Amino acid sequence: MDELTLSRLQFAITSMFHFLFVPLTLGLSILVAWMETKYVRTGDETWLRMAKFWGKLFLINFALGVVTGITMEFQFGMNWAEYSKYVGDIFGAPLAIEATLAFFMESVFIGVWVFGWNKVSKKFHAVSIWLVAVATNLSALWILLANGWMQNPVGSKVMDITGNVLLTQRAELTSFTAVVTNPYGWLKFGHTLVSGYVLAAFFVMGVSAWHLVKKKNIEFFTRSFKTAAVFGLVAALLVAVIGDSHTVMVAKTQPSKFAAMESVWETGKGVGMSLITIPDEEEERNAVELITIPKLTSLLAFHDSDSQITGLKDIAKELRPPVALTFYSFRIMVALGLLMIISSLAAVMLSRKTGSGMPRAFLLLMVCMIPVPYVAGQLGWIVAEVGRQPWIVYGMLKTSDAVSRSIDTAQVIASLAGFTFLYGGLGIVDVYLLVKNARKDPDGEVSGFIKHPVKEK
Repeated sequence: MDELTLSRLQFAITSMFHFLFVPLTLGLSILVAWMETKYVRTGDETWLRMAKFWGKLFLINFALGVVTGITMEFQFGMNWAEYSKYVGDIFGAPLAIEATLAFFMESVFIGVWVFGWNKVSKKFHAVSIWLVAVATNLSALWILLANGWMQNPVGSKVMDITGNVLLTQRAELTSFTAVVTNPYGWLKFGHTLVSGYVLAAFFVMGVSAWHLVKKKNIEFFTRSFKTAAVFGLVAALLVAVIGDSHTVMVAKTQPSKFAAMESVWETGKGVGMSLITIPDEEEERNAVELITIPKLTSLLAFHDSDSQITGLKDIAKELRPPVALTFYSFRIMVALGLLMIISSLAAVMLSRKTGSGMPRAFLLLMVCMIPVPYVAGQLGWIVAEVGRQPWIVYGMLKTSDAVSRSIDTAQVIASLAGFTFLYGGLGIVDVYLLVKNARKDPDGEVSGFIKHPVKEK
């Protein structure tokens, strides 16, 4: 493999690994803040115990997420120097705001939350975890606005550069307002945010279900399960609504990606959708098309059943994304999304009973559901990033032109091996710590985490 392929593989591994931690942080911060707020409002000690128990799991995940996120930024200079030169005037602004505003905000107030028990009033302590949750979500906003610009480059223009033999052009910012109001970025932010909420909800439900199967701390974990079930159902429905709007945006701004997502080869109006499809890239057709629903693809693309869809055959081969990977990733992601809606709805309905009253088979199913939103999230990023190829900035800069020109294959292999080894070790540590602490009795574990309840001041 050449430097380009290896660099792409390295960034894919590091970014996908980092995103194992991000969505749980986004959602669990909200749930923990809600639990502590309920304690402050009601004085019910069970809510306090819940905030502490799930808070410890949040901290473990948060710490690993920070570590894995930092290393990603180094690759912009090591592997993607030409990209950094080309888009630095635009791409650097939201990342700088994320670091100076959101990251520092969450770092400060997570310190207050961890070390502030018995030192600040319980109301201010609850405010501190809400500020952590807000900062965490703001951090995601700025990063996704940067990514949204790569998907739909607005507020910029390409300028010629003289006196630079390696780079003859670069993108320059013309409207910061256009970048921060980019509808693609906001839809991407909303879709990613609520997906993280779904993941956190299924994580809490899965861990709670495990304890309920063991018939441990029934009241504690039943309440945790119910809270997460409602949160998860609302979030799962929002994923579907925002995802629909996101799909429309993709169809408008990235016709090649949409055609690959739906495996549409021929340009036409009123394009139908086959529920069972097997793309054949070599023959530029679908080898299998079964159970076709007339005009459904056109309806989903533009909310108009007679709208025209650009087929892959009308897009130059060198400008098409990998069709099979994009198509299957999208289809499986959607199927898993429907599964999570059904599962969370069932969870809300069945959790009306006490924990011991919920069917054991259903509780075991919810334990097994923990990995599902993780898989769906990873597939979503495959659709977003692989579906954008061969562009790193859609319609503006190709990925092949963005890789560093001063690196060689041996250097990338060495860094790829190092990152893989490091992240593999961190992954083992994270799973070990999460499983270890999730399996423990909440009261026993909390006594070693936070020794005394918060005092009112």
